[in-house]
Amino acid sequence: MNAALHAVKLGLARGWIEFKNSLTNPQDVSFTIISTAAFVVVIYFQRDATVPGTTFTLAGVTLPSMLGMLAAFNGLIGAMSMITVEREDGTLLRAKALPQGMLGYMVGRIALLTLQALGSMVILLAAGLLLLPDLAQAGLGGLLLVLAITLIGLVATLPLGAVVGSLFNNPQAVTGLSMLVVGGLVAISGIFYPISAVAGWLQAIAQAFPVYWLGLGMRAALLPDSMAAAEIGGSWRPIETILVLSAWVVAGLLLAPPILRRMARRESGSLMEARRERAMQRVG
Repeated sequence: MNAALHAVKLGLARGWIEFKNSLTNPQDVSFTIISTAAFVVVIYFQRDATVPGTTFTLAGVTLPSMLGMLAAFNGLIGAMSMITVEREDGTLLRAKALPQGMLGYMVGRIALLTLQALGSMVILLAAGLLLLPDLAQAGLGGLLLVLAITLIGLVATLPLGAVVGSLFNNPQAVTGLSMLVVGGLVAISGIFYPISAVAGWLQAIAQAFPVYWLGLGMRAALLPDSMAAAEIGGSWRPIETILVLSAWVVAGLLLAPPILRRMARRESGSLMEARRERAMQRVG
């Protein structure tokens, strides 16, 4: 078997095994349940409010946007945090020592983060459909579109998260920075209220990043066409959504491999030990 294909196969198998293991880890399960429950609580309290000028519930608009936000969060922050932690604990160094090890490592991480993201989103969507029966009108086609947008969004954000994570040595620093940046993008991307309500220059910034387009794509999949009136230009802009997310996919896939290979070449046992010493000092 071709070495690259074998590495991909091993990476997929590793991602699946680690995902199954995470389901038996109380810490991982608790985090998923608590974070998803927080979103469900938001939907619950919004279920009786309506979007101004319509009879459609505010929760019905917020839920699809949250699905897009979750895809972005898992892709960006998940990849950033995982890369920095595993760079510090020697996982990347061990992967570097194997034939096609970096390829297998990245495939495994993408598989793991994708499965974790899909698990959280399925729980949120199921809860939303129970609380908001109107969303069921989207039908099977809408749910399949949600799945397609999720996968495209993860492919668009995971390589970017891995690239940014590879630039940092300190897991705490990258986690804090990523939460600040992504949180800022969420605030201006129409996740919790229509983007048309923010200033024009903020709208321009939001449209340059995938968070807005993921939320827009999810709303287009699950909401009736009449709700597009609250969007920029009064349209779901499907062509623009595909083009922007595809551009991020291409950019990530072109930039991530050489940057990660360069990072891996710089890894050594002495560097890993120095980072471990710094980590122990932070804990102490």
